[in-house]
Amino acid sequence: MTVTVAEGVGLLEPLLSRKLAVMSTAPRPKTQVTDPTGKVVADNIRRIRDEIRGWSTYELARKLGDAGRPIAASALSKIERAERRVDVGDLMALAVALEVHPAALLFPPTIEGDVELTGGGRTAAGIAWEWAEGERPLKLPANDDGAAHNAFQADARPPGRRKFVSGPVRGRLTEDGRERMTQMREQFERETGEVVDDETFRRAFVRYLGGEDGPGMD
Repeated sequence: MTVTVAEGVGLLEPLLSRKLAVMSTAPRPKTQVTDPTGKVVADNIRRIRDEIRGWSTYELARKLGDAGRPIAASALSKIERAERRVDVGDLMALAVALEVHPAALLFPPTIEGDVELTGGGRTAAGIAWEWAEGERPLKLPANDDGAAHNAFQADARPPGRRKFVSGPVRGRLTEDGRERMTQMREQFERETGEVVDDETFRRAFVRYLGGEDGPGMD
């Protein structure tokens, strides 16, 4: 039997129609953010928006729109569920709208324990925050004489904001550092019921900050 082109197309139409219908109705796979920092950002946006500011996603979307960086409320919900990625422009606009430092979106709200940094592995939360705030390198070489710290300051901060040192950094604690060490020691003794001598705890604290030994404190 001879089949014309027109008849052949006619015979294929039902099959093509069914195939196209299946293709058009098949659900698209959801985007799922899986990197550690992406998930922390999602959690922090939801936490700050809802628990701290008490805003709905519609309120946050309105603020972003007023600022010239519109993100729909539905898109914000996806961001908070880690189903939509946040680019650097969105991150900055969200920090401005939520009235927080950008690092408040990038890092867990704690200096206790470790955090997982995308591309950087696990590190002490306190060190991660100091690095984020430009206080110190993420990884400070053992027995640094101050050169690595100063190089980081020159690269990480603009003139007028650099904090150079003239000698070894390890063991040098500011008043804030001493207060923090005291708080950590009190917490350690409360939770463990153990008491350690001053020098042992000081050395442990310096190692926590990224060193191995450390000269006497200023």
